[in-house]
Amino acid sequence: MKDQNIAVTVDSVIFKEVKNGYELLLIRRINEPFKNQWSLPGGFLELDEPLETGALRELKEETGLNMEKLQQVGAFGALGRDPRGRTISVAFAGKINNSREVKGGDDAKDAEWFSLDDLPELAFDHSEIIKAATNLL
Repeated sequence: MKDQNIAVTVDSVIFKEVKNGYELLLIRRINEPFKNQWSLPGGFLELDEPLETGALRELKEETGLNMEKLQQVGAFGALGRDPRGRTISVAFAGKINNSREVKGGDDAKDAEWFSLDDLPELAFDHSEIIKAATNLL
């Protein structure tokens, strides 16, 4: 078998129930690629870490939001989804019913809630991931 150089990332799609539907938690990226663009909270999986644990860790590091459990949405691995190289993301989703303060941290410049009906342009293939996650609502 040929050596493979494939990275694994985890992304979190966090919905907040509001009066007129849902809001979605996004972060503004500090680093390239897609510097200063909005994306889902997430990042590279640690070598010794289960998938959901990695998603929960990245969520807390980048937004300050601490959750106990997430639901796996699926795996996203289209060629070219990340300009740094072959990267497969395992996405998770969660939902909260009350307002919680979020603040950008780690490699996230900002963290904010956006109306699900009015999202900014997103980095990577995160629009596709969000579409898949909304099917779980």
